[in-house]
Amino acid sequence: MKEPTIPSPSSSAPRSTGTGRTRAKAILVGEHAVVYGEPAIALPIASLPMRATARREDGPLMLESVLYSGTLADAPEQLAAPRAAVEATLDHLGLPHTGIVLATESTIPAARGLGSSAATAGALALALADLAGRTLTPQEHFDLVQVGERVAHGNPSGLDARTTASTEPVWFQAGEIRSLDLRLRAHLVVADTGVHGRTRVAVADVRSFLERHPARGAELIAELGQITRDAVDDLALDRPRELGARMTRAHGALAELGVSSPELDRLVGAALAAGALGAKLTGGGQGGCLLALAADTTSAGTIAAALRRAGAARTWLHRTDARHPAAPAQVSLG
Repeated sequence: MKEPTIPSPSSSAPRSTGTGRTRAKAILVGEHAVVYGEPAIALPIASLPMRATARREDGPLMLESVLYSGTLADAPEQLAAPRAAVEATLDHLGLPHTGIVLATESTIPAARGLGSSAATAGALALALADLAGRTLTPQEHFDLVQVGERVAHGNPSGLDARTTASTEPVWFQAGEIRSLDLRLRAHLVVADTGVHGRTRVAVADVRSFLERHPARGAELIAELGQITRDAVDDLALDRPRELGARMTRAHGALAELGVSSPELDRLVGAALAAGALGAKLTGGGQGGCLLALAADTTSAGTIAAALRRAGAARTWLHRTDARHPAAPAQVSLG
């Protein structure tokens, strides 16, 4: 196991434009149990990329995005996290806080547990570094994204910041983050319930369950931890059926802890009925998104259609063995 990998730079000369690219993340297994010392595995989702550009242009620091276009200083509270990361990146690189136009392009939905804030901040930091002809180390990039994540989440674990910049699965436990081998040849269907996740409420509900049912709660947390450990071999040894079964078990444990919702349970049932090898919620829960594992492209399409008929607002398909295409990148392993 090794540090999360980020593509190496292609140039060190200052430019008139810079580009940066990250991607969404999804927690494969281990959410909530990770709060109690167990491991979690997160996957970068290359099919949900975040692209950012930075170009030199006279005038104030500007932002162009789907949510807002105007001066960065006047951006709405919803964009406070990427704004903080941008300001920290400008200071770190010695760039002025004027004369730059930033633009983002993405299909990552916000507030769905897919790491949209970290992906946005990370792509913008990379674009600015590319504009300056600079190479960020993984630690520099992580630290700059975390500036924004602290605004968004208060005390972030760092999992989103690492995974959205990685091209490999990421293992997280007790503050330790490292990459995992991935040889799994399967497809993931990511489905959006259309309901904002309620991570803070879900975390409090799990804590309440553990206080009211300490023995059963401890069993469920331990079960989730073991599922995550076993999933490491599933990913490395190309065992999609075994992984799918573990995912469904994990959803059952999370549902018992109070993390699921009627929308999530309905979609998990629809995915399994349509032939999914396994399905579960991903992230904080009580809304947000779910993952369904499919053996091949045809099955993935069938499952996605069934999920939309069952009420999913959107679906995306992701090949587990896909890698993010090479792009002008500004972070090296240094």
